[in-house]
Amino acid sequence: MSRPTPPVSESPTAVQEVADLLADAAASGKSCPPIRSLVSAGDISTAYAVQRLNNERRIAEGHRLVGRKIGLTSEAVQRQLGVDQPDFGALLSDMVLPQDGRVPFGRLLQPKVEAEVALVLNADLPDADCTVDDVIAATEYALPALEIVDSRIADWDITFVDTVADNASSGLYVLGDQRVSLDEVDLAAVSMSLSKNGDVASEGTGAACLGSPLNAALWLARTLAELGDPLRAGDVVLTGALGPMVAAAPGDVFAASISRLGDVSVRFAPEPAGEGGSNE
Repeated sequence: MSRPTPPVSESPTAVQEVADLLADAAASGKSCPPIRSLVSAGDISTAYAVQRLNNERRIAEGHRLVGRKIGLTSEAVQRQLGVDQPDFGALLSDMVLPQDGRVPFGRLLQPKVEAEVALVLNADLPDADCTVDDVIAATEYALPALEIVDSRIADWDITFVDTVADNASSGLYVLGDQRVSLDEVDLAAVSMSLSKNGDVASEGTGAACLGSPLNAALWLARTLAELGDPLRAGDVVLTGALGPMVAAAPGDVFAASISRLGDVSVRFAPEPAGEGGSNE
């Protein structure tokens, strides 16, 4: 698995322009065109610079960095986007919902739900040559999680630089209540079932996430340490989807069960009476 590509351009003008475009889409509730016309396909550094700028803006507004999410952990999706690595985004304090919480109507533009394993750390991971054993030692517990991904880019028409710039297509997330020590579970062997309105909509296993959610967490720990911004004690890490993501609409109810880890659910508020139109 490769690490992020070294800097290519990071033009301040391009970073500012793309960051403003994505921020305006989030604020207005109206999605924007793909940003790859402004950031070339190989300029991953500029895409991450856009992500960093918009996250710094949100932190300046009073939100806290509480962890990281890993995306593109499926090799099939990586091939589809023409890359050989996952990506990562920031989790901020306003992104978390309580177990069986409710997504307010209009909060997201074009949400999709995926089930995954979350890790909560109790130690820093500062070394770029850390091992899986280091990740295990730094993990306080694992939980079942739902990530509600979103895209500020119209119709999910994304390439790698599009999703990286857009904070790895982040939205909201929900953590289950059951906390499980890693010495009690083999994360590669867990099975997942995600239902939508009572019907099974997605299934998968821990092995679908880069062979194991721990492999994904190791990639993230090494990558962030190499970039000088390592994972810290207290961070939440969403390790990546265990199965296909599922589109969500107002009024939908999602529930996931991950073997040995437990259950987690979320509800989408129904469309208010008299509302209409589209956020896309």
